[in-house]
Formats: sequence, C-alpha cells, structure tokens
Amino acid sequence: MNPRTPDCPEETVRPVLVYDTTLRDGTQREGVSLSAVDKIRIARLLDGLGVAFVELGWPGSNPKDAEAFERARDVPWESAQIAAFGATRRANISPEDDPQVAALLATKAPICTIFGKTSFLHVRDVLRVSAEENLQMIAETVSFLVESGRRVIYDAEHFFDGYREDAEFATETVLAAASGGAETIVLCDTNGGTAPWEIEERVRALVAKLKAAIGIHAHDDIGCAVASSLAAVRAGATQVQGTVNGYGERCGNANLCSILPTLELKMRRRCLRAGALREMTHVARQVAEIANLAPDAHAPYVGRSAFAHKGGVHVAAIRRNARAYEHVDPRLVGNTTRVVVSELSGRGNVLSKAEEYDVALDAKAGTAVLADVKEREARGFAFEAAEASVALMMRRQGAAYEAPFELVDYKVIVGQREREGAFSDATIKIRVRGQLVHTAAEGNGPVSALDAALRKALVAAYPQVTGIRLEDYKVRILDGVAGTSAIVRVLIESGYGEERWTTVGASPNLIEASWLALADGIEYGLAVASAAVAQAAEQKTAAPARAQGGVSTPAAKGAA
Repeated sequence: MNPRTPDCPEETVRPVLVYDTTLRDGTQREGVSLSAVDKIRIARLLDGLGVAFVELGWPGSNPKDAEAFERARDVPWESAQIAAFGATRRANISPEDDPQVAALLATKAPICTIFGKTSFLHVRDVLRVSAEENLQMIAETVSFLVESGRRVIYDAEHFFDGYREDAEFATETVLAAASGGAETIVLCDTNGGTAPWEIEERVRALVAKLKAAIGIHAHDDIGCAVASSLAAVRAGATQVQGTVNGYGERCGNANLCSILPTLELKMRRRCLRAGALREMTHVARQVAEIANLAPDAHAPYVGRSAFAHKGGVHVAAIRRNARAYEHVDPRLVGNTTRVVVSELSGRGNVLSKAEEYDVALDAKAGTAVLADVKEREARGFAFEAAEASVALMMRRQGAAYEAPFELVDYKVIVGQREREGAFSDATIKIRVRGQLVHTAAEGNGPVSALDAALRKALVAAYPQVTGIRLEDYKVRILDGVAGTSAIVRVLIESGYGEERWTTVGASPNLIEASWLALADGIEYGLAVASAAVAQAAEQKTAAPARAQGGVSTPAAKGAA
C-alpha cells in the first residue's frame, strides 16, 4: 500500500473547547456502571488527549460520585479542568440552603456546571413554579457559585424545544444565567429531536445576542447529534459537549470520537493537544473496555471496520492509491487500513493479506487461495472474522511450508452414566514429524475433549502448545429452516501471550466444523508461539551485547 503523509495542520484558528460528559451523562446509558476508580481511569485518558473539561459526576446524586471527586483531588491533571454537575436551587429556598448546591461546592471542583429549565412547559408542568421564580432560580444559583469562587457553565436544558414553544421566555432564561456570571451558556437539545439546520440558526442568533461564550450539548434521538454539534460550531459555538463512543441515555449523546476528528481534520479547528488525535482510537477502545462494552466495529474513524475494504474493486484501487476509498489517512486517528478477504474479494485482497502476514505469494498461488476462499464461503465458511484461517491457506500454498501435524482420524463419544451425568471422550490419531501419535482425553463437552486430546498428542513435540488458550467459541446455524440438518459455522478465538486470532470451520456436522476451526487455531498458534519463543531468546542474547555497546538485530516478525 502506498504510504501517505499525515496532513493534519500544525496550526488551526479559533480553537473549540471540549467538554466531556462520559462520566456523568454517558453513564446514563443502559448497562453502563462505572466505579469511582473507573471514572478516574477514564478521566486520565481524556486528560491525556487534552480535553478542556471533564465532568466527573453529579455529587448530590450518589456516594460513588462523591468518592470520585475525592480521588480526583490527588491527580495531577495536565489539561483538564474537573467539573461537578448539578441543578439550580430548588424553588422557594436560597442557594446556600440547598443541599445539592452545597454538594457541588464540597467537591472543590473548579468548575460547576448547573442545568436549569428553558422550556416553559417544564417550568409549568414539571417544576410547577412561576416564570419569575424560574428566572430567579437560575440567576441566583449561578451568582452564588461565582461568588463562592467557582467558574460556572450553565446548561440550558431543552433550549431548542423551549425556543420553539416560547422564544422570548427561552431567551430570558439564558440571559438570566449570563447576568449571574456564567462564563459559557450551553444550549441543550435534550430530547435529541432538533434538526441540525435549526440548531445552526438558533446558535447564530444567540451568539449575536450574548456576551458569554456559547456551547452545544446534543442527544442522538434522530441520529443527528454529531451533525448538530458541528453545525453549532459553524454558527459560532466555542464549546462542544459529548461523550466517548456516544454513550448516553436512550439513543446516546453526541459522539466525541466522530466530532473531534472532524473538527480538526475537516474544519481546521484545534480542540486537543497537538498530536493527540492519533490516540483517539486507543482511547475509544479503552473506554469501551473499562465500561465492559464491546467496541462498535463500524464506528466512524475509530471502529475496526472504519477503514476496512472488502470489495475487490476497492482493494485494487487502494493498493494503487489509498485515498481512492479513504476520506482521511487512518493513522491520523490511530487506526489502520484493513483488507477483508471474502467471496466478494479480488486477487488484490489476497495479495494485500499476504503482505500483511509477510507471506510470499505469487500470482498463481494468490488465484488458488482466492478460488479456495470463494468455494469454502459457498459451503458456509466466513473468513472476514477469521483472518488466521486465511493466513494458513496462504502459507499452505508455499512449497516449503510443513504443517506441524496432520490428522489421521478422530472419534468422539458423548454419553451419560448413571449418577455421574454427561461425559465426553475423544480419541485422536495424528501424524507429527513423521510419527503416528494416538491419544485420548476427556472433556466437559465434545469440543473440550477434542481440544484436550489434540494438545496431549502435540505436547511432546511442541511444548509451547500449553500456552495457547481457547478464548471464545461461537456457533451459528446458517439455515434454521433445515433444522438439525443445517450447516453450522464455528468461530474459535485463541490466544498466546497478548496475541489473539480467530479461525473458522463449517459443516453440517457440528463436531467436524469445530475440529476444522480448532485445528486451524492450534496450527496458527504454534507459529505464533514459536515466533514469540525465538524473539525472547534473541532479546536475551542481545542484552549482553547492548550492555557492552553492541548492536542487536530486530526481532523476527510474530507468526510469519
């Protein structure tokens, strides 16, 4: 693939301040719960990117958030200002007598972000107070926090809905916050139903009217939160609120992993520290890991498939010029170009994959692999998520390649004994380095028994097999209408050290499909393990040379 020079500008005008609310609004997503320690871990990742504000939580709502603020005081933050979130004072009491306002001050966070009602519908039907009391609640709370030495950001909840209902009243509420001393007025599309062009129009009007800075806080209920946030910046907003991976209540919040690269790469607006954009993919995946959620493979910029190419025409084009089918260089956001091999592939897909795995593959061999892929996919295999099986197919085309083992036969017995429950026994016969090895093993299921028997047969010749782990096992019925005669596809994820790989098998027989995936996984894993052992030995040998000022050679590639 042709290398490209990163084109992110060194200097950009009118920076945009990033306000991250993953740790508060993001945790309102169903299935997300972060401990105080989790929150600090994520906050430090965000601080490393160079975001301006990190909203750590709502201290008046739960003890866990209060703990997070305590922990935050001992962290040497480099760029981020920690923000505490809360509401305006309750009706008919003073701010100094409101416990949740006191909780904001107790965090000792330098930034206090409070929300208030902009929609007269909410004032009348939810708060059930007069319009005048609502305006006083806003102005007095902001003023009290400012006088207490805090910088105040005001979130105008339901601003765009409220503006549609009563533009004059909605405007009065944000003017009340500005008069109280709020440094930024954030216009919130709380229900997420406002179109981007309407948001741009409203923001432009407020920018002309207010002396305070304007921010945007959008939700994604019509799928426009990113577009709405960018439209607000076009109209003059200088602060963008959002969450990593778009986490949030209902359909989520504006996704910072899409907004920030677009601001910097498309709109030339600096919002992170110089060079930090290259960490975007890493941060997105780390936050998903901490939140115990699977990363979205198809997320823009940071998804595993964001720069994946499957169609043969596309792959042929990007092999000549990657810009042909990529809107930015994936390296700019810390991602990589991937080529997927499938039934839709052309020879270029296979050749690209061979280069990726450092396999010497001539045109004739590439054509043979491609034909094999297409024929197998017609039988139920799927190689998009099983790249290790593709790598083995390519290596087997080499005249010098010797498989570490060859299957002669296997037999699996599954049954149930009285008072003992179900049992599984596997007997396997393989050829290893010219020798016939015959072993048997038990397992807690037929695949487990096969796996144990295969490892038992290999361990004498390949002791490193003990380090290969079976990480995941997935079965999919490809034709449910066919019932028990349906073809099944098995994906097995394996690991060795920090390496992970996936292999595939397909057959009307579940055991055969499992064996195909299992055998590929072990065969590929032995290559990974051998390379790791060789690399460790080389590093050990090179250490004395380095100590004496010598020069060591680079370690060999992993599983090549």
